[in-house]
Amino acid sequence: MEQIISYVSEFVFWYPLIMSLIWIAGTHLFFNYREQEDLINFDQIEWPLISVLVPCYNEEETVEETIHYLSNINYPKKEIIAVNDGSTDNTFTILRSLVNHYSDLKVIDCKENRGKANALHIACHASNGEFLVCVDSDAILDPYAAHYLIYHFLHKGERLGAVTGNPRIRNRDTLLSRLQIVEYASIIGAIKRTQRIIGKIMTVSGVVVAFRKKALVDVGLWDRDMITEDIAVSWKLQERFWDIRYEPRALCWMLVPETIGGIWKQRIRWAQGGQEVMMRYWRVLLDWRQRRIWPVYLEQWVSLIWSFSWAFVTLYYFFSVSSIQQLFIWITFSSFALVFMSLIQLWASIKVDSKYDKITKYYLWAAWYPVIYWILNAFIVMFALPKAIKSRMKGGYATWVSPDRGNRKTS
Repeated sequence: MEQIISYVSEFVFWYPLIMSLIWIAGTHLFFNYREQEDLINFDQIEWPLISVLVPCYNEEETVEETIHYLSNINYPKKEIIAVNDGSTDNTFTILRSLVNHYSDLKVIDCKENRGKANALHIACHASNGEFLVCVDSDAILDPYAAHYLIYHFLHKGERLGAVTGNPRIRNRDTLLSRLQIVEYASIIGAIKRTQRIIGKIMTVSGVVVAFRKKALVDVGLWDRDMITEDIAVSWKLQERFWDIRYEPRALCWMLVPETIGGIWKQRIRWAQGGQEVMMRYWRVLLDWRQRRIWPVYLEQWVSLIWSFSWAFVTLYYFFSVSSIQQLFIWITFSSFALVFMSLIQLWASIKVDSKYDKITKYYLWAAWYPVIYWILNAFIVMFALPKAIKSRMKGGYATWVSPDRGNRKTS
């Protein structure tokens, strides 16, 4: 038993340490070799028509602002298609009134809530553009984000199926929102950069992503039965050998939860969605042609195993140590090493992302980050697993609820 505990303890210690080194290396490789591109002369390009899809469910507080900014982006040829997915508040009333103010806006009303994927299905069928830009109904798209996304399709080949943008956080007044600023740079941004170096990514960002419509049709559009349609469609595309790219200059400003409960619900949904995809696409390990996505797939399962291993080891030491001092020594040593490496990763990632968003000052909040993120994320992954298994057995439409949008003030 002692030998097993020793092996598990080493795994719990070394796995996040090694992954931090990989994320740091991947971030800098991507930044130095793929982010140092020449400026694009937007005026010399013949831009195609795009369809901006905005699924909405109970978004009466944010949707008017989102549509206003979308209508005023600098992209020359666009249509905006907003789908009210059975909202129980005044979302449809607001959207219907906005049609009179924005000539490029179309509104579709669904009487029953059938989920974000279903709303995107409907919007896709109503769209005229060959390229679809999907934006959440609480987000503000940067004036030139669409240009940067679509530019890839025009210059990177016909097998490019999607380009995911760079979500940035609008609300920055609370501890939890500032922690997420750090997280989006050090975890989400770093992982996407590293995965693009490998060649495949786990998921596009549902809040801002552009698709080639032909690629979506080829894979049957979004899965209506998956709780996270963005993760699921990413795997569908890559399984069919459509490429996905990451464009950090395509900024989109979003609202994040500012309560532990809000973050818990959001991350449970993310973790459940990732696990549902891993259960559905296990056959990629049997196909040699899919070998470039193997590291992404395996890392997801290893991360899940780490969460259960961490809980097991922590409980074991808590109940088996002979003294408080012994427990304190074990926790202090392992925590210090991981926090130290985490802070290095945070600094490296924040310096890269500060090129687009002046977030260096938020590094001061990073001291809280490893404690909250690692512990909370481990529990989230464990609690999400039964939900993912139940969802795969049940099937049906994956519906949604309005998330915690936090405080709309920015700083």
